[in-house]
Amino acid sequence: MLLAAPPATEGQQTGKVWRIGYLSISPRESVAHLLKALQEGLRELGYSEGRSVVFEHRFADGTLARLPELAADLVSLRMNIIVAHGATSTRAVKDANRTLIANLAARHRLPAIFPEREFVDAGGLMSYGASLSDQFHRAATYIDKILKGAKPADLPIEQPTKFELVINVKTAKALGLTISPSLLGRADEVIQ
Repeated sequence: MLLAAPPATEGQQTGKVWRIGYLSISPRESVAHLLKALQEGLRELGYSEGRSVVFEHRFADGTLARLPELAADLVSLRMNIIVAHGATSTRAVKDANRTLIANLAARHRLPAIFPEREFVDAGGLMSYGASLSDQFHRAATYIDKILKGAKPADLPIEQPTKFELVINVKTAKALGLTISPSLLGRADEVIQ
């Protein structure tokens, strides 16, 4: 995730409505939970959507070639901050259809563990990795600091602190696997 802001030319203004641009190669539906986490994080920091912060969203719907145009559009709208989701070319490859990888694992009856929950949503068996929703929630703190005058280059890089285990029981049954109750009990989410 990348946060970018123009150089501060005006001080922190009370009552100002901050304009936040959001750019993603992914379709809106596939990142809706991340946007929700970002908005919740800002709300917890005292920002109210529509009153103190307004979002402009741009989604390339998986088309890498659209990204430069969509980014230029956000820049032309003079956003205070632009949140860009992931290294776009990597994301595009990973999106193409993660579903294909999950389907191949299922077809060959391979129990596979993935690094992101989106693979499990697409039919993979299980995932264990950093919570993208938590990372987007934490991004709200960075937005808050930038809006209050911090330079993005001066902010520290954080390591993920929340990891999640997601298990797809439907896939387990299709593979003829039984997931132990103790593992199911430790899962952050179990997809039926």
